[in-house]
Amino acid sequence: MSNRLQLLLAADFSEISEPLQEEVYYEFYDLVYGQIMYVLRDHAAVEDIIQESFIKVITNKPLFDNENKLKAWLRVVSKNTTMNYLRKNKKYRNQMDVDRVFISEEQMDASSTNVEHQVESKMMEESIIHYLDQLKPEYRVLIEYRWKHGLSYREIADLLDTREEIVKQRLFRARESVKKMLYKEWGVLDEQRKI
Repeated sequence: MSNRLQLLLAADFSEISEPLQEEVYYEFYDLVYGQIMYVLRDHAAVEDIIQESFIKVITNKPLFDNENKLKAWLRVVSKNTTMNYLRKNKKYRNQMDVDRVFISEEQMDASSTNVEHQVESKMMEESIIHYLDQLKPEYRVLIEYRWKHGLSYREIADLLDTREEIVKQRLFRARESVKKMLYKEWGVLDEQRKI
């Protein structure tokens, strides 16, 4: 724990310089924000509770012989302040985030299909990268310029000091080579995918 949090126990917190007070506050904020946000899921309410907890901490200062006990006490104060807030504000009482708890079977099927599709796409992408490595160097360079760098046919032709028609023809041949290799491994040409 840093020495800044120990400044919370200073005899008079108001006598500490403002920039240092701010540093102490933000260190306290970082320490307790996650646990309060986990309970409330409302950023504005969390900030209110952190401020209230901070005021409680600087006004009620017990003595600690161990730094770990101080940190634990700070968390307990913020937890208790959160529980008091929940008791006072009935809008949070018995509130359940239905979206987080309930998952319909349709969503479950859709998400598993989505995962399967993502895995298949990732595998196909890795295969295509492997196929590109097997292409002739002149085809590989064209594909890199066109799809990795997003250059137009004209820009590629200017870079390679050739005609635009030649670039289009070689890119077509490169795509066809990749499609053939893809067909050998995957069995079916997927017309929906843009290779």
